Amino acid sequence: MNEMLPREIQTRFWQQWLSRTLDLIYPSHCEICGENLSAGRALCNVCDADLPRLSKPFCEKCGEPFPGKIEEDFACPNCSKLKFSFEFCRPAMVRDDRTLEMIHRLKYSRELHLAEDLGRLAVEAFSDPRLALALKEKWPLVPVPLHWRRRQHRHFNQAEEISRVIAQHTDLPMIKALKRSHATEHQTRLTRVQRLENLRGAFTITSAGQRQIGKSPVGAILVDDVLTTGSTVDECAKTLRRAGFQKVAVITVMRG
Repeated sequence: MNEMLPREIQTRFWQQWLSRTLDLIYPSHCEICGENLSAGRALCNVCDADLPRLSKPFCEKCGEPFPGKIEEDFACPNCSKLKFSFEFCRPAMVRDDRTLEMIHRLKYSRELHLAEDLGRLAVEAFSDPRLALALKEKWPLVPVPLHWRRRQHRHFNQAEEISRVIAQHTDLPMIKALKRSHATEHQTRLTRVQRLENLRGAFTITSAGQRQIGKSPVGAILVDDVLTTGSTVDECAKTLRRAGFQKVAVITVMRG
């Protein structure tokens, strides 16, 4: 392979080559039940259909699902007290251990082949009529960035890999409009207040993002794997809006 190519592209090439080679030697199998599959799939149709999708009623801001019958749009008690820089977040899936395990294996075990099915699941968020304008106007997909040190350790950004799959299925452009300007602590064990402080000023606009500003469309779609408190995507949305994007929506694979 051309040594002049960026390491990220070389890594992805060899990972995909290895995945295709292994598919020839060992048949692909469902990540949940183990059934043999055709190459390129991580889930069988039965297990795919069994994963819980987000459906109404859910909070119109963060996608938190609620039991019972609620006909009108509503904000959950948490979101009703907060002001976000994004219009809304639309997860495709509700929290489920099987989906979460696939996300963790993608991120921490570098099982890059799982990005295909996770991205395909995320595409289902576009069934939400609030995203019709974004599809019509071709809002760019903006993956939530990793700091370069974390990316160097992981060799890829899971949000980018999921975004690539979404782009293939929706014909939306993907733009690396944000970069993480300084490393932050892992958010997992932090409170919401600590998360906000941890992320303050963590993101900046890239030259690709600057070039997009002033063009049509005026909006962007942030993409991430899981929404938990919304702190990360809110800081990203704040950075995009300060730079000149007028509207920011968020889609994630799963609601945490």
